[in-house]
Amino acid sequence: QVQLVQSGGGLVQEGGSLRLSCAASGRTLSLLAIDWIRQAAGKERDFIARITWSGGRTTVADSVKDRFTISRDNAKNTVYLQMNSLKPEDTAVYYCAAKDTTLWGNGNEYDYWGQGTQVTVSS
Repeated sequence: QVQLVQSGGGLVQEGGSLRLSCAASGRTLSLLAIDWIRQAAGKERDFIARITWSGGRTTVADSVKDRFTISRDNAKNTVYLQMNSLKPEDTAVYYCAAKDTTLWGNGNEYDYWGQGTQVTVSS
């Protein structure tokens, strides 16, 4: 089992910055990667960024890659999402999520989720 605990988020003005954190604990060696996903009210959830757990390889969605950065502190087992030049359309609930490589056959895209954090960008 793995636990993901998020922190950060809140209300920021357009053009501002926020950093989200996702601290992983438990059997973290079984993780494939940690993703950041967001879901705006009434919309489908969107993939934002990924960092692989073992190699630290990153992927960032084209829609935010010039503004958002994903990183990891190995010593703290924590993944960060640095969000700069925020826009009102970035307003959403942001989640970190992870797939457990020991649970490939269960059909789940993700096996573990953070609790979610609201990011609101005012214009």
